[in-house]
Amino acid sequence: MRTRVIASATAVLGLLLAVPASAAGAGPGAPGIGDPYYPTYGNGGYDVSHYDLNLRYQPATDTLTGTTTITATATQGLTSFDLDFALTVSKVTVDGRPAAFATSGEQELVVTPAHPIGRGRRITVAVTYSGVPSTVQRYGFTSWQRTPDGGVAANEPESAWWWFPSNDHPLDKASYDVRVAVPAGDQAISNGLLLSQHTGDGWTSFHWQQTKPQATYLATLAVGHFDITHSRTKTGIPVINAYSPDLGANEANARASVERTAEIVDFLSGYFGPYPFDSAGGYVPNVPSHFSLEAQTRVFYSPATFSKGVNTSVVAHELAHQWYGDDVSLARWSDIWLNEGFASYAQWLWAEHEHTGTPQDLARQVYDAHPADDPFWTVEPGDPGPQNQFDDAVYDRGAVAIQALRDTIGDRAFLTLLRVWPAQHRYGNATIADFRRLAEKLSGQDLGGFFQTWLYTAAKPAAFPAG
Repeated sequence: MRTRVIASATAVLGLLLAVPASAAGAGPGAPGIGDPYYPTYGNGGYDVSHYDLNLRYQPATDTLTGTTTITATATQGLTSFDLDFALTVSKVTVDGRPAAFATSGEQELVVTPAHPIGRGRRITVAVTYSGVPSTVQRYGFTSWQRTPDGGVAANEPESAWWWFPSNDHPLDKASYDVRVAVPAGDQAISNGLLLSQHTGDGWTSFHWQQTKPQATYLATLAVGHFDITHSRTKTGIPVINAYSPDLGANEANARASVERTAEIVDFLSGYFGPYPFDSAGGYVPNVPSHFSLEAQTRVFYSPATFSKGVNTSVVAHELAHQWYGDDVSLARWSDIWLNEGFASYAQWLWAEHEHTGTPQDLARQVYDAHPADDPFWTVEPGDPGPQNQFDDAVYDRGAVAIQALRDTIGDRAFLTLLRVWPAQHRYGNATIADFRRLAEKLSGQDLGGFFQTWLYTAAKPAAFPAG
């Protein structure tokens, strides 16, 4: 009997020694990253450093298959963890070993590795899957857009679920390799630089690489037929633009607008500092949607954006996001003003450059156009709520607030602020509170009352600075 007890104790001791101390208190990772606007978006327990996508897409049937390999580091001991994903999964491995998996809720893929993962351990997770993205709906919608000759992944705040599993929140940025095989004659467009293109056995493989940290919603994919143009900024940044050949009456206006990308990048660099990425550009696919999206280095433009004529203003808006939103990303979705307010203000800077209006005049026009009882003023740009996250007030009232800030702290501090902000938080995340602290530091002013009035009060500010 005594011998048995000793043997059992020895076995237990050996088991304990086999489990890393950092995994001894392991538990499941949270199914959300903690954003109050979207409680289930993102996940807890790990930090992704790289996504490697190896995909095949058949435009005729809108069928996507492939494997995404995720490199991540556990931030806690993990017995299981979640990924955000909506397609059908057939296999998951963790560090090469088969892992159990199950779906939960709208977009949670719960992965249970064969053994607990210790805190601080680097892991490789491979997910093999397939699906027809346009037929998959979550929360009543799909972010995958069909085109006459293919498909497009572009939306905000969510689009990754329809083409790769991820930790889908801007707080967890990562680098990307995107390899996509499409039928020979078709093309695949994604973020960053095209490293290779190879055709064989009736398929063409494209390998795009994004080396700088990128939020998941800023990753984009477009498959179809495109006319691709190449140029460079004055500093040598390669610009890659692409246009569907069936844009009809919108084609000339789209080209006349988007082909000025290099010029606008150079212009905005004068305000925001050096362009933060190794490529720039955009694409215009034949989709019915009416929005554009600041996909990192490869802006998505709906053709409707150019239905009323040449529209370089929207190009300035989306390119400004490369600094404000892509380079420096919001820490939580309530900080959306840091993205949209500044991109809208960049349109006014560009208008001044094009001699169609000054920021001061344009801000005054917006202020005067909305009387005090206009619902426009009930949306607080600093915390609009998820239902008003993309309300006009976030953009326009947000831009007026920026001009009011300029008038309050003066041009010298303001123009310094525009450049220091992206430099200080390069490739990271930040909050409105962080921005206020920097503005106060550079101006030497207490701006608490200003921010409360312009960003956090559901009423029209009583007065607009004279400038």
